[in-house]
Amino acid sequence: MTEKSSIISIEPIGLALQQQVVDATTRYILQGSDHFGRAFDQVPVRFDLKGRAAGMYQVQNRQRFIRYNPYLFAKYYDDNLQQTVPHEVAHYLCDVVYGLRSIRPHGAEWKQLMYLFGARIEATCRYDLAGIPSRSQRRHPYRCQCTTHLLSTRRHNNVTNRRMRYFCRSCGMVLKPT
Repeated sequence: MTEKSSIISIEPIGLALQQQVVDATTRYILQGSDHFGRAFDQVPVRFDLKGRAAGMYQVQNRQRFIRYNPYLFAKYYDDNLQQTVPHEVAHYLCDVVYGLRSIRPHGAEWKQLMYLFGARIEATCRYDLAGIPSRSQRRHPYRCQCTTHLLSTRRHNNVTNRRMRYFCRSCGMVLKPT
């Protein structure tokens, strides 16, 4: 048996569990409404997140939504229901009440809501990702005087668009694309 075939593949949560997650999201929003004394719109929920993140609150083109990782929810359902859902709802409520640019992402306002929700005040989770599909990022070769470095696509684009320069930690020279 090869190492790759010995890894168990996790299946994403089904529609019934997704609905439970959506219902929990709604309950936390209603709890926030009671706390702030105002009504909040229900935020669309998507189950399309992959990789290390269990959840993510996003705003695109003035549209707010919460994304959840259906694979991490399948592997760690109870923990994600108790931690990830209130975490992302707290980001959503902080955005609506204070504005994302006015506060720190995991600052006092966010912590206050996490305390209200009875959730742990942690910015990230640390899960075993065995069997979870992950995104892989292309690496781009760069050279200095002493070795070859592999830069992420994001850093490569920063170099290409002349926004950043990166230096070798050993020789101190600027990294150049090969």
